[in-house]
This record gives sequence, C-alpha cells and structure tokens, in this order.
Amino acid sequence: MIALIAVLTCPLWLMTACKDKGSAADGGGEGEPGQSLPTPEGASRGGVTGMPDRPGPGQIGLPEVDPNAPPALDENGNPIAPVEPTDPAALPVDGTLPIAAPADSNAPPAMPAEPSAEDAVAVIRDYYAAINGKNFERAYALWSDGGRASGQTPQQFADGFAETAGVSVEVMPPGRIDAGAGQRYIEVPVAIASTQRDGSQHKYVGAYTLRRAVVDGASDAQRAWRIGSADIREVKP
Repeated sequence: MIALIAVLTCPLWLMTACKDKGSAADGGGEGEPGQSLPTPEGASRGGVTGMPDRPGPGQIGLPEVDPNAPPALDENGNPIAPVEPTDPAALPVDGTLPIAAPADSNAPPAMPAEPSAEDAVAVIRDYYAAINGKNFERAYALWSDGGRASGQTPQQFADGFAETAGVSVEVMPPGRIDAGAGQRYIEVPVAIASTQRDGSQHKYVGAYTLRRAVVDGASDAQRAWRIGSADIREVKP
C-alpha cells in the first residue's frame, strides 16, 4: 500500500525519476531484482477495498436500529430527525404512488362573487379619496354611464371643486340591495364636511344611490357598483 501511495503522489518534476526506478513487478526498484510488491492488506477478503469478491444479496427489508447508537448529527451539531419509512401496506398493489386526477377541462368556470353592500361603500370612499387627491377624472368615472349620470361634463365636474380645499365624509350603514329590471340598487347614507379655500366650512347630509347591471352580456364595468344618483342637502347652521 505504501508503494502505491508513493507512485500516485510522485510530483511532476519527479516523474522522470519515478520512471527510471521502474515498478517492483518488473524487477526494478531499490529492492532485490524480481521482488514483487507485498499483497495489500485486505486483498484476501476481495481486494484493496476489503469488499467480498461476490457480494451476496445483503440484508432484506429495513435495517435494524440500535437503540443504544448515538443520534446522527448535521454539520451544526444538531440531531437529524429520522425519516419515517413508507408503509408498504399504504401503497397500491403494484407499489406505485397514486397520481392525482387531472382537473376536468369540461367543467364550467367558477362564477365570480357578486359585488356586496361593502363594495358599494368602498366606491363612496374611493370617490371622496379621488376628490381630495384632485383626481377628478377618477371621481367622475365612478358615476354610472362613464360619468354622464352626474349630469355634467368632465370639465364641469372638475370646475365644481375649484374652491374646495378638502372634503371629509362619514359613511353610514348602507341599505339593502334592491332588484330592478336587469339591475341592482343600493342606498348609501353619508354626512359630508367641505372646507373651502377661504377657510369656510359647509356640511351636507344625504345619500348616494348606486346601481349595477346584472343582464347577460354586461361588461365588468357595468356589473360593478357605480353612482347612479345623489340626494345631498346642505345643513344650515
């Protein structure tokens, strides 16, 4: 074994010297002529590796666990949890794992959830958030019919807030959703406080009526809650 390690570890600059010495099997080297290398330890058990010449079938089934053996540790010194073996009785007869059934491609698509009363309240909050952010185009679009239900053009709508510094709104609990001809309606009460640029304040109370379409062929925008009308009145001090 020592002689083999010496040959494998011979540096490149000694390759010539190693060649000149020859191998012991050829009768060269520093020993007596014709002397062969000693038999490596374990050769009688099947070669240098110590494995038998004809390995048998080995142990059949799961290996026995020695209860007194120390636990296996990872590189951080933490115990490694043992892997639970698969129970052969839980497998199919042919030993293969079950395969999940593919989804039915012919199944009808799931219907989207219907807009709720809370969704209608969210539209009113979004409406006043857009007004406070001076995003009048967004606020105008939250009226039905692309904003035309407000009774104003986009420019008229924006001009109506020219002297408004800020608006706060308190949204009351909405009413029930009512059905109409191909439509749904809901009323959302509000209390509004508007502050003008000159510092004056105005208070309003009333309600917005929101509507949405439910007929076949309606677009997603038509099926969403939009402001259909408003009944807002100023509260005099």
